[in-house]
Amino acid sequence: MLEDRVFYRVGGTQPIEADFRVIAATNRNLEKAIKDGIFREDLFYRLNVISIQMPPLNKRKEDIPLLAEHFLHRFIQETNKNIDKIDREAMDELMLYDWPGNVRELENAIERAVVVSKERKIFPEHLPIFCHEPLHAPRNNSLQEVEKAHIRLILTDNDWNIARSAKILDIDRSTLYSKIKRYSIQKS
Repeated sequence: MLEDRVFYRVGGTQPIEADFRVIAATNRNLEKAIKDGIFREDLFYRLNVISIQMPPLNKRKEDIPLLAEHFLHRFIQETNKNIDKIDREAMDELMLYDWPGNVRELENAIERAVVVSKERKIFPEHLPIFCHEPLHAPRNNSLQEVEKAHIRLILTDNDWNIARSAKILDIDRSTLYSKIKRYSIQKS
C-alpha cells in the first residue's frame, strides 16, 4: 500500500486507491535497528522520503519558553482556567531542568501546573516536583564557583553556542565572553 497506494478491504476483491502521506516519528536510531535486524529495511526506505533530525529539548533550551507558553494557552482553553502567564521563577525552573522525557514531559508539566493552579500565574510550586531539581553544585561553593559551574553547564548543553547560551542566561553575549575569560572556562 505504501508503494502502490492501493489496498483491498478485508474480504474484498476490488482494489481501492488511496491518496495519503505518512508522517512517522521515532526516538530510535533506525539505521542501527536495521543492522540489528529489529526494523525492516524495505519499510525504512519506503517511509524515509524526507528525514528531519530534531535534537532533544535539553539541547535546544531556547525553545522551552515558546513551547511552555503554547501548552499553557492550550490547557487554559481546555480547562477554562483564568491564568495569564508563567511566573519568571517558574520559567527559570523550566529552563534549568534537563527534560529527559523531552517535549512530552514539558507538556505534562504545564498541564499539571494549569490543573493545580488557583492563581492567575503559574508559580514554581505548581510545577511537578522533578522540575525543582537543584543545580549540581555543592552547597559549600562560593557564588563565583556556582556561577562558573552554571555557565559551563549552559554552554555545554548548548554545544558552546554563545548567542543561545547568553539568551538562556539572560545576559549579553559580551558579558558571557567576559565571564568565560574571567573564570577561564574551557571548551571540553
